[in-house]
Amino acid sequence: MAKLSSGVSFVFLLCLSDLISGQILFSIPEELEHGAFVGNIAEDLRLNILELLARKFRLAHEERKQYVEVNLENGVLFVNERIDREQICRQSSACSLSLQVVHDNPLEIHPTAVEIIDVNDNSPSFRNSEFLLQISESISAGARFPVESAHDPDIGRNAISTYQISQNEHFGLRIQTRNDGSKSAELLLEEALDREQESTFHLVLTAFDGGVPPRSGTIRISINVVDVNDNAPVFDQEIYKSSVAENSPKGMLVVKVHAADIDEGTNAELTYSFTSHVSQNIIELFNLDQETGEITVHGVLDFEEARIYDLI
Repeated sequence: MAKLSSGVSFVFLLCLSDLISGQILFSIPEELEHGAFVGNIAEDLRLNILELLARKFRLAHEERKQYVEVNLENGVLFVNERIDREQICRQSSACSLSLQVVHDNPLEIHPTAVEIIDVNDNSPSFRNSEFLLQISESISAGARFPVESAHDPDIGRNAISTYQISQNEHFGLRIQTRNDGSKSAELLLEEALDREQESTFHLVLTAFDGGVPPRSGTIRISINVVDVNDNAPVFDQEIYKSSVAENSPKGMLVVKVHAADIDEGTNAELTYSFTSHVSQNIIELFNLDQETGEITVHGVLDFEEARIYDLI
């Protein structure tokens, strides 16, 4: 246990520093308390304590908030404000704070980076508490039904790793990995339905992340078995692919999808919608016309934030 001059105690949790081509590198986990040890910057620069004050030793921050500071009495770099990795870097795989160590007489500037390591501080969560699904009793075993996906702002092993469905006689679960590495789930009809025997099902879908110990979140799935509607709508393509430039104007057409149903009357009337497991971020970025199937730009696209979107 060591103490800063301000009287704030800190506990050493994780520190890795190295001096490479003039850049000082540190590595700490997120969510450390105020005063937690980051590194001894005076030792890295081979300065004695008296030089810190004499040479006007200071930190120049690139971020608005001063997440780390230095104790001029001992050269220790410490956490000045709680660091939330997801708030600073969202779901980027690399996350670091950039600052400069400056001292005078003579003037020297040392670029410094503090890498922020993700910890499993978030549980998977669903946008809604319940997901409603209607399935015709004529649907054959083997049919798949997308369900709402969970969201976890953590990354890597701390992100969502799998889903489980509560035990039942008719439905299993099929887990898919999207292009961006995230997981989604589909209900798999394993045994044909008979509305006269059982007209409703109430299941629980659980999402688990890969942390140790794992965190989880749940959503209720209510299924109504409806009378026969012989045919389901079929798209004229299984996969639609399109490219769009970042910062494209709102309303710009991305792609138009088209489906048809060979039933007659109301059973042949179609409307288009994103499936419930599409993330809130996609809903904010793209608009789908329910009648025409046209998908247009609705928000601001950023190539650096995401290069691929899966719209189901």
